[in-house]
Amino acid sequence: MKAERFVPLLLVLAAAAMAAACSSGPAVRLDPESEAFYMSTRIIMTGEENRIFRRLPDAGTREEFIADFWAKRDPDPDTVENEFKLEFEARVDYANRRFKEGGPGMNTDRGRIHVFMGPPDKFEEFFNHSDPSVRGPILWWIYYQYELAVEFVDERGTGAFKIRRYEGNFFEALDSLKLGRFVAADDVFTKKFVRFDLTYDPVARELELTLPAGDVDFKESEDGSFGIDLEFVFYIYPDHGPARETFSETRAFSATNQELLDLKTVVFRFSRALEPGTSFVDVIIRAREGRKGQARRIFEIKVAPGKGTRP
Repeated sequence: MKAERFVPLLLVLAAAAMAAACSSGPAVRLDPESEAFYMSTRIIMTGEENRIFRRLPDAGTREEFIADFWAKRDPDPDTVENEFKLEFEARVDYANRRFKEGGPGMNTDRGRIHVFMGPPDKFEEFFNHSDPSVRGPILWWIYYQYELAVEFVDERGTGAFKIRRYEGNFFEALDSLKLGRFVAADDVFTKKFVRFDLTYDPVARELELTLPAGDVDFKESEDGSFGIDLEFVFYIYPDHGPARETFSETRAFSATNQELLDLKTVVFRFSRALEPGTSFVDVIIRAREGRKGQARRIFEIKVAPGKGTRP
């Protein structure tokens, strides 16, 4: 893996940590429950979720957002517990107890990485006496699942570690983790981050979702065809009017082996009229028929005046 300087990543993490303290923080005064939620979860919010949350006008719409926030990240909605929420809370608690470098531990460099990725699969610690700029130890946290390694250095020898560099594709892992991606056995998706696309046809009043065929694990049926059975869940946040609307639909797709070899994308269309203006459309694709896995992306869709009015 190619080593990279870590300045861009530091900017990303710092922006998440300071979201409530600058102009990107909530535009309205938060009730205590909403503020507690925001202060603990802003680090794993996507930029779109932050923008949506900032404009919610009251405690009721924020309560709805909070419930959706965790539901979207639940790796197994059929169980009583939300495994993602429990894991996140455990990571925050550990970071705050373990990384005591001044302020909440989850806001330190090691704490943020731990909240995102959990404990490393491999941990290395050593001193580099030939580097006079680093007086303390050097740490490497290695994550095999994400093909990522992160280096922390204690430059002054005080126990305060800062990220210096990484190896691997950190930003793809970050996108995946912010959206609540879990990789499970028998996962219907073959990649950690599935880059499906979504567009809007204002004439037909349809959302068109394009799924890369290479990102899907098609299963063979008894008749020799290959297929998938998926559930699509949509959350639509317009820039005016109701806080959000949601709907879900199921779709099945099948193809012969030869058709599958030539297949580049799978296209699904959903009848839905969007109002003129800007809307965020949060899409979750879940496996059905006893299989596991989900993919998620958030899209900003703009509809010109007169193009999206409901009939």
